[in-house]
Amino acid sequence: MTGDSAASAPGRSGTRPERPVGRKPLRERWASLVHGGLFQDGVQGSPVLRLVLRWIRRPLLPLMRLWRRNIQLKVVVTTLLMSLGVVLLLGFVVIGQVRNGLLDAKVKASQSQATGGFAVAKQKADEAASAGADDGTPADQRASQNVIEWMSELVSSLSSGGQGAFDVVTLPPGDDSGGGRGPRASGGVDPNKSVPEDLRARVNTGSSAAQSYTRIRYSNGDKESQPALVIGKRVNDPNGDPYELYYLFPLTQEEKSLSLVKGTLATAGLFVVVLLGAIAWLVVRQVVTPVRMAAGIAERLSAGRLQERMKVTGEDDIARLGEAFNKMAQNLQLKIQQLEDLSRMQRRFVSDVSHELRTPLTTVRMAADVIHEAREDFDPVTARSAELLADQLDRFESLLADLLEISRFDAGAASLEAEPIDLRNVVRRVVDGAAPLAERKGTAIRVVGDQQPVVAEADARRVERVLRNLVVNAVEHGEGKDVVVKLASAGGAVAVAVRDYGVGLKPGEATRVFSRFWRADPARARTTGGTGLGLSIALEDARLHGGWLQAWGEPGGGSQFRLTLPRTADEPLRGSPIPLEPKDSRRNRGLDDAGLPRGGGQKSATEP
Repeated sequence: MTGDSAASAPGRSGTRPERPVGRKPLRERWASLVHGGLFQDGVQGSPVLRLVLRWIRRPLLPLMRLWRRNIQLKVVVTTLLMSLGVVLLLGFVVIGQVRNGLLDAKVKASQSQATGGFAVAKQKADEAASAGADDGTPADQRASQNVIEWMSELVSSLSSGGQGAFDVVTLPPGDDSGGGRGPRASGGVDPNKSVPEDLRARVNTGSSAAQSYTRIRYSNGDKESQPALVIGKRVNDPNGDPYELYYLFPLTQEEKSLSLVKGTLATAGLFVVVLLGAIAWLVVRQVVTPVRMAAGIAERLSAGRLQERMKVTGEDDIARLGEAFNKMAQNLQLKIQQLEDLSRMQRRFVSDVSHELRTPLTTVRMAADVIHEAREDFDPVTARSAELLADQLDRFESLLADLLEISRFDAGAASLEAEPIDLRNVVRRVVDGAAPLAERKGTAIRVVGDQQPVVAEADARRVERVLRNLVVNAVEHGEGKDVVVKLASAGGAVAVAVRDYGVGLKPGEATRVFSRFWRADPARARTTGGTGLGLSIALEDARLHGGWLQAWGEPGGGSQFRLTLPRTADEPLRGSPIPLEPKDSRRNRGLDDAGLPRGGGQKSATEP
């Protein structure tokens, strides 16, 4: 049987390490700060981090408390977050599809336009070369023919059909700009900055058209750059010399369309998220409101207001729940009333019987005393019967007194007359009173911890009755071994523990031992004339003081009963200065239930 843990005595002394003399180097101080202050035992070992976390957590504590207690807030926030995730995912997919569709359409149209432009440029070069050959100009003179006007006319003619839909740029291959083949562009485009270098490299190394994305920059700084698709190809001029021809298609309209789609999706998504949050709030409110009402009514029912009922409207599942709850509360109220009536009848019966038995018992007691005094004149059998009659009448009177005391506790009529007392004096009176019984049993009663005063505000009569029950039971069940009574005080509590080394308690008997008329061994005879109500009355006396009466025991290892009282009346207990399980128990000594060392070790234990 394992007992509960008790609070240890505060003010436990310890040793403080001495502070070294002198100052540490800066590196050592920084290392000690990092390893010993900031990162020792994680965050809990760092005063700085604890302060920062406390400063951060302080404004968040109300929100955390609201989050833990409000299921409606949880559902609404979860719905909003999930809806936001779905809207974001859907928005990314839609925007990606729209962007791909717009770009694909733009690329196809641009490629068709650029292919036609490259064909026109080749046709114009062929026509100009044929016209020069028809004029009878020699080939070497045609090689030096000036193509400046032809190139300018080509750019102008090719860009004339664009009307802002595209621009045309011609560049010499590589860095060659001789022979009048310098950069030319339409619409004020800066050809060198608008055409990417990697695209030019692909155009110069291949014979087919190549494309890339870029930004169109203009020679005039007043006009802002804009995204564009560039398609280029290497073609020949009338002299047969290669040059680079590029078509630049602005993507401004597609960018505006995509921005419009993004704005529309963002607005619609925000509206959908807010709408879903409002819907979730309304739906959850319809479910949570009856649950909150039921919780409030349940709290009031637990507080004793058994007439509380839920308001039921409709015929849905919530209404059925409310009706079931009301029926349960009604049945519970009826059962409690029946139990209260039965308990009241039992208390009245016990009280009435106890009072009514007083008068005949007094008469029988007087007659028994007369017979007991004249027993020497009787024969041995009759004399023995007179002695047994007197003993049983004593026990009967004790039983009536205990029944009357129990009836007072049950009726709530027991009163406490608390005053400051020294428990050492109470313990001495109890030990002196139990000395004759201990002498007959061959048991020695030792008192431990009576060097210092143990003062508490308590009812001396009730405390003495509790301790008398504990000590007498310990002597009776101690099998002739020593009984130790220990006193201690710490903080706002005082305690008295009675330890015996007799038969002990089996698992589960530590709580049943305080039941009325309960015996650990039903076949065991009561040698002290007990009534079976002593520990029950002792438990009620402890509760009347606001204290604890607890038991611990192990089979064959004895038992310990601990009485813990507040030092000041009406002061709540937070612990006991004496542990419920003694230090000499088998578990604390490393022994198993059979008294052997655990794990087959060689640890020895001395018998107390």
